[in-house]
This record gives sequence, structure tokens and C-alpha cells, in this order.
Amino acid sequence: MLLLYAVRMVRTGFERASGPSLRRVIGKAASGRITGAASGTIVAIMLQSATAVAVLAAGFATSGFISTAAGLAVLLGADLGSALVVQFLSFDLSWLIPLLLAVGAWLFLKIESRQVKQTGRILIGIALVLISLQMIGESTAPLKEANFMPHVAGFLANDAPTALALGALLAFLVHSSVAAVLMVAAFVLNAGLPMEAAIPLVLGANIGAGLVAIWLTRGMEHKARLLPLGNFVFRAGGAILTLIAFSFYAPPLENVSSNPAQQVVALHVLFNLALVLICLPLTGVVARLVEFALPLNETSGESDQFAPQSSLDERVVHIPRLALASATRELLRMGEIVEAMARPVMMMLERGTEEEIRRLQRLDADVNKIHSDIKLYIAEVNRGELTSEEAEQSMELVSYAVNLERAGDLVSKNLFERALDLQKNRINFSPEGQMELESLHDRVLANMNLALNVLVSADVESARELIAEKDRMRELERESHNRHLDRLKTRTPESMESSNAHMEVVRSLKEINSLFAAVAVPILAREGQLRDTRLVPAE
Repeated sequence: MLLLYAVRMVRTGFERASGPSLRRVIGKAASGRITGAASGTIVAIMLQSATAVAVLAAGFATSGFISTAAGLAVLLGADLGSALVVQFLSFDLSWLIPLLLAVGAWLFLKIESRQVKQTGRILIGIALVLISLQMIGESTAPLKEANFMPHVAGFLANDAPTALALGALLAFLVHSSVAAVLMVAAFVLNAGLPMEAAIPLVLGANIGAGLVAIWLTRGMEHKARLLPLGNFVFRAGGAILTLIAFSFYAPPLENVSSNPAQQVVALHVLFNLALVLICLPLTGVVARLVEFALPLNETSGESDQFAPQSSLDERVVHIPRLALASATRELLRMGEIVEAMARPVMMMLERGTEEEIRRLQRLDADVNKIHSDIKLYIAEVNRGELTSEEAEQSMELVSYAVNLERAGDLVSKNLFERALDLQKNRINFSPEGQMELESLHDRVLANMNLALNVLVSADVESARELIAEKDRMRELERESHNRHLDRLKTRTPESMESSNAHMEVVRSLKEINSLFAAVAVPILAREGQLRDTRLVPAE
């Protein structure tokens, strides 16, 4: 359990530190199979999970930003990336544990910067992974002397299909091929599990990991479900064919390493590398196969069934406490829609098609409807008897709904219209300008997520962080403006062509950030943690 928790801790650190950047890497996978596989490998190494990449890619497939074939290329690369993580963790890195714990804890507890704190979280997570592996090794060592171990090992060694199924079950139960393969390696090293049993267990772990992605995306839309299904076809087919091949020809793993645990890990890496090399040209064929196996009409009406419903409960409108809670939930849904609109903004500015942009713009109608519904609902609530605190909270909710509606307009009418102009006139940002905008966009997305958390939790420390980020965005806008002017002075062609768009995108991102950050103002005001004015007192 410590191993599973630690792997999740590392993944959470990377998601919070650079989640938008990782999503953008996945979003660029449509440019080619090799690029897609490389993108999947990089992101899986960062997140230490091919399943997490599968869920991200499924989201892009649902939105229509990547095709099924491109998504399968990403998932093949992700499988290789997670295997490389296993290879790294299998080395003896125990000497690093004190350093990782000391530095990680200091960064996480003492530094206020979000990026630095998450770096500390990642280092602590890696240290806990290494500690858990030591514990697993110490716990399994006595099994080598157990009377029953030769019987279990012999049974698994002589019944490869059962070992294959057991490996798949293990990976599915722990929801991580990384953890499953590391545990098999520990049993080989410390408990005397023979390679004849370890090989089908590792191959089965790859099948089980493919089943995890299918399970996690079972409630998503049709296009999202195609990717894990296609990846499962690759993994299961590859594992079964490999096991059949090994029944005729034993792999010379002793040439890789004399350490049996390293042999297990090497088999895992080589298997996933072979899948990439062999299956990458077949992504188009398998994409058509899974589309045929899971036709669209099987899931008709699915979107309506799982679509979020309004949280504005008319039955509790005369009970202010419950009614305001309902309004808060609906406001959260409104913010999530705006966030979903804003997430692919940089992709649309870079290479969005008119169809994709128009589809995203249509989400603004949902935002406007929720805004109107919340105002009418709060007005109905205010017809009853409210305490002063409830009346104040109701006004705060309406005010924030106005802010979110304005943020939706900025995304739809400013940023997406700019994207249409850029694609129509074939104008690109300069490489430096593109990096600046991507950095600002990543920061705004992270702050959106933080703002929605503050809306629910009313946490004072998070509210302070949100206001500090608002001030930081003001500084970043000024720095970007100055750097852009410097590029204009040097007559950089792309900067001159995209100057108006660049400045408009920066201004819009800053304003969107401010609108979301406004949720922190009443929380800090109640705590007396806001200044009345920035002005220096007049002499």
C-alpha cells in the first residue's frame, strides 16, 4: 500500500506542477505516430503511469483533438514509458532515500512557490517508493525458506496460463503495472520464484494494466472507450504470442544481467519496446478494428445518460442553507465548463480547425444558461428569510457567477475568435512568444483549478495563494509585454505579424485569471487578511 500511495504521490506532484504542459504534450500527438509514441513515453515517465496517460488521451479523443490511431500511438509509448520507470526504480538507490526525504520535505514545507512545493512532493514520493521496495524485499525474503514455496513456484512454472491470469489479476487489483512488476521482481530476488513463473506473471501484468484503463473509461463517451480497447488488443495479443514463442525458445535473459530481478525488469522493458516497434505501423488497422467491434450505435444515448444535471434543487429553495449549497454546486459545474473551454486554447491558437473552435465556442451557451439559472434561483431564495451571513453568501455566489460568465465570454469571444483569425490568415507566434503564452496559459489553468477548490473548501491558505498568483500574473503580463516589444524592435517577422493577437491573448489570460481569483476575496476579507487599498497614504 505504501508503494501504491508513493507512486500516486509522484503522479500528483507532476500533475499539479505541470499538468497543463503534460496535457499539451498529449494534445500534440496528432502530428504523427512517432511523435505520439514519444509524447506518451515522456508523459508516462513523468506520471509513472500508463493508465493516467490513457485517461488523458481518452479525454482528447472525446473532444475530437486526436484520432483513434493517434491515440493508440500515444498509449503504446506510454506503456514503454511506464516500463522505463520500473527499470529506474529497480536499481539499488537506497543511498538516495535520506537525501530525497530531507530535500523534498524542506521544499514542500518551507517554500511557498507552487512549483517548488510540488517538486518537494515528487522527491518525497520517490523516496517512499524506494522505502516500500525495501520493505517488500525484507518481507518476502523469509518465503525462500518456507515449505510451501517450492510447491507454489513449481505449480506456476508448470502452468503458464494460470500464471498469466494471476499476473493480470495482480495488476488489475493494484491498478498499476509498475507496482505489479516490481513486486514480481521482489519475489524472484528474495523468495526464489523461478523465471519460468515470473515470465508469464510479468506478461500477465501487462494484460491487467490494459484492463485497468478499460475499467476507468467505461463511463466515458464512445471515442474515449476505443483507445483503451485498442491498447488492450495490442497488450493481450502481444503477451499471448510472446508466451507461446517462449514455450519453444527460452529467452536468453542471463545475457542481460546475472541479477534475476533485473532480468524480470529487462523482459518487461523489452516486451513494451517490441510492442512499440511492431505495433506502431498497425495503429490504423487496429483503430478500424475496435471501431467495428464497438460501433457508435451501441452507446447511443450514453452522453445524455451520464451528462451532469443541474444542481439547483427547487425543493429546498425555502431552506437557505441547503439552497445555497445547491447553488454552490451549480457554480462549480459552471466553472468546470469554463475550464474545459480554456484548456485547449493554446492548441486552438496553434493549429485549431474552424470545426473544433466552433464546437468549443458552443459551450459558452451552457455557461450563459447556468449563469441565468443561478441568478433566478438566488433571487427566489432571497424572497425567504435569510440571516445576514446567508444573505451575504447569496450575493457572493451571484457575483462569482457573473465573473465566470465573463470568463467564458473572454475564452469564446476573444481567444477563440483570435484563433480563427490566426488560422484563416496563416499567422504563427514566434517560438519565444509561443513559449511565453504557453507558460501563462499553464499558470491560468492551474489557478482555475485552485479557485474551484477554494469555492468548495473556503480554505484561507489556498485563498491567499490564489491572490498571490493574481499579483504574479500582473507581473508576468508586464514582463511578456516588455519582451514582446523587444522582439518588435529586432523586427522578428512572426512577432510583427502576430503582435495584436499576442497582446490580446496575454490580456485575456490575465483577466480570466483575475475573474477566477475573485472567489478568494470575500474569504480573506472575512479573515481580515486584505488591505483596503494599495495606495500609499498621502502626506
